Amino acid sequence: MAKQILRCDFCGRGQNEVKLLIPGMNGCICNECAERASELVKEYLVEEGERMLSDIKLNDLPKPKEIKEYLDQYVIGQESAKKYLSVAVYNHYKRLAQNKDDIDIEKSNIIIVGPTGTGKTLLAKTIAKLLKVPFAIVDATVLTEAGYVGEDIESLLVRLLAACDYNVKEAERGIVFIDEIDKIARKSDNPSITRDVSGEGVQQGLLKLLEGSVVNVPPQGGRKHPEQKMIPVDTKNILFICGGAFEGIERKIALRLNTHVVGYGAGNHVSKADQDKLLHYVAPQDLRSYGLIPEIIGRLPVVTNLEPLDREALRRILVEPKNAIVKQYEKLMMMDGIQFSVTDEALDFVVDKAIEYKLGARGLRSIFETIMMDVMYSFPSTKKKKFELTLDYAREQLDKSNFAIIASSM
Repeated sequence: MAKQILRCDFCGRGQNEVKLLIPGMNGCICNECAERASELVKEYLVEEGERMLSDIKLNDLPKPKEIKEYLDQYVIGQESAKKYLSVAVYNHYKRLAQNKDDIDIEKSNIIIVGPTGTGKTLLAKTIAKLLKVPFAIVDATVLTEAGYVGEDIESLLVRLLAACDYNVKEAERGIVFIDEIDKIARKSDNPSITRDVSGEGVQQGLLKLLEGSVVNVPPQGGRKHPEQKMIPVDTKNILFICGGAFEGIERKIALRLNTHVVGYGAGNHVSKADQDKLLHYVAPQDLRSYGLIPEIIGRLPVVTNLEPLDREALRRILVEPKNAIVKQYEKLMMMDGIQFSVTDEALDFVVDKAIEYKLGARGLRSIFETIMMDVMYSFPSTKKKKFELTLDYAREQLDKSNFAIIASSM
């Protein structure tokens, strides 16, 4: 009885005519047909990705006012920054939906300047809830030049890929929020015998990402290896939003605004800017003085600021947003069947302490956690069904915890 010759069900060639014949449940495929099928799949995915970009309909996009109204539910104040972000996100959508013609709309990357605890990261996280594009928040402090201990600049795109299950075409229309951008400022204008591998070196590496180029990304992050297969990602349509505290930049703004012009009587009519609102006047030249290189400032054309939170804003943050601290504790205690309430005097006390220790909005949670620790520890084991946080109890718990000593050392 002659031995049956297996054949490829796609091209019909026998197993002695091809290098490899792969058997399946009800048939076989040869190596050449498998390679061709792989190429067709890749071509289809590219076309599908382009189709998805062109399928974005302007009528379905959230308008800038709608984006800002959504941000208002979670972020108190910061009207200017919310408008800038709303417009930037909306224009990013429109840029993806543009028709191919002579006018190419360029992306407007943003840099946000504001003190710690004013809501830079919160704004980014809140936008992430609303968007229909991949969104990632990355930290600039871990980045170093290629070849040094730390993470390569390209690794910040790994989180964006992870946000869309490594769908490259989806990632290429996403938004990346780079936090702590001020921490990679140039350390000094003076020449040094050592390389500034986590400062100016990182800024130079970020240039190609911000401008738009094809970047080879390690699939699992970390260091690059010669044998590692890279994922090419085109950053042309990725919107970058950068945020940083830029501690001490107010001095550079004040110096610029109050500089006297050389000449007779030059200083007679120099207007003094409001010292409490110097960040309103932040300009690209201030960022350059702080330590950002001119090339990276040019790729971040939109500069906006977050205002320091005053007493009224901090008080509203405690109770008004959808995820306000007081509302969170009400829900936590309700899960144990305990009704929770806070007196106005206790809320004012928490706000005053946050201002005293200069901790910003983040300090509100730290103070509240410290005051509520004993209650959260003991009440779930008791039969009590009601607790009211009073001024006397808040002051007693804060004094007992030595919070003042800890906060002063932060």
